[in-house]
Amino acid sequence: MRMAYDCDVLVIGGGIVGLSTAYAITRAAPGTRVTVLEKEPGPARHQTGRNSGVIHSGIYYRPGSLKARYAVRGAAEMVKFCAEYGIPHAVTGKLIVATDRSELPRLHALVQRGRNNGIPVRELGASQIEEYEPEVRGLAAIHVGTTGICDFVAVARQLAHGSGAEIRYGTRVVRVDRRPERGVAVLTAAGDVVRGRVLVNCAGLRCDEIARLTGDDPDVRIVPFRGEYYELARPELVRGLVYPVPDPAFPFLGVHLTRGIDGGVHVGPNAVPALAREGYGWGTVSLRELGSTLTWPGSWQIARRHWRYGAGELRRSLSKRAFTQAVGRLLPGVCEDDLVPTAAGVRAQAVLRDGTLVDDFLIREGARTVHVLNAPSPAATASLPIGREVARRALSAL
Repeated sequence: MRMAYDCDVLVIGGGIVGLSTAYAITRAAPGTRVTVLEKEPGPARHQTGRNSGVIHSGIYYRPGSLKARYAVRGAAEMVKFCAEYGIPHAVTGKLIVATDRSELPRLHALVQRGRNNGIPVRELGASQIEEYEPEVRGLAAIHVGTTGICDFVAVARQLAHGSGAEIRYGTRVVRVDRRPERGVAVLTAAGDVVRGRVLVNCAGLRCDEIARLTGDDPDVRIVPFRGEYYELARPELVRGLVYPVPDPAFPFLGVHLTRGIDGGVHVGPNAVPALAREGYGWGTVSLRELGSTLTWPGSWQIARRHWRYGAGELRRSLSKRAFTQAVGRLLPGVCEDDLVPTAAGVRAQAVLRDGTLVDDFLIREGARTVHVLNAPSPAATASLPIGREVARRALSAL
């Protein structure tokens, strides 16, 4: 008996990666039927819509890594995509500023990494920083000209519109029945069954849960980290984008200043453990999801290795004064009253059993499944090439 398929490719997740995948599939193979299931009432409600809106250049990422390749390529494609569809964007460039002598070797290493990745970089002395940012102070800096900003939610909406896929919002997946010889059948919370030949998992904060529902063992756990932001009450203090020199031991870029496409300046984020997958504040707690984090061996390994770093992030979360002091290293003129709390985001960080924070994009395949298991920043920037890669794998599984 042949299964009656509702679609050829069933995508779970209506963030920018899921929608880019649907968009890429229908362009690579016209006539392929794609259905996207998204549990929220609209697209891009989590990681895509809760970030700084930065089109990353790719300077931070190890040469040859997926992040480096996709970010460099994706940044150029994202600017072109925004221009083609009239989506607000700007190529602003950014400064990465060293404020302590101990950061200078890492700053110089970034210069070399940027050049290895084919990114134009200008080195600046202390006095030259003021050419770009009169209120910013540092010992040295680099200017990265290809960094930009855009409205990623508008990009996601355009991808949804242009894909030709059937997109079902408000559709939460509760069960997956996979039969390698026949395809997949998904049961939704509303009791509907959707059948497809191949399933693509782009569920972001819940991608490991979806992978387990299919019967695949992802061997990683999503550990959610909340990034808390402030908005600058005096946006005139910052012209563009200003970043500290990141610590290469962590996949976080540190508290930075970002003038967004709306003209406001976001300050942040820090990185603290979230108490739920969608824990956008300390008051949001899921005992089940917190238990999932605490029973994963890798979570305890992270705590053991990096407790000093975590304590500093926690202090900045609980103390506005401490957060202001961190910002003041880059922007000495800032005071507590300049920082107005705004919406937080949660990063879906994949963690291995041994406590390793997965640093690169992670895509794995099973029988009739493709799982995107780690796609944090710069995933929005790189979403067009990531979508093509996931689409290629999905189409080969048909």
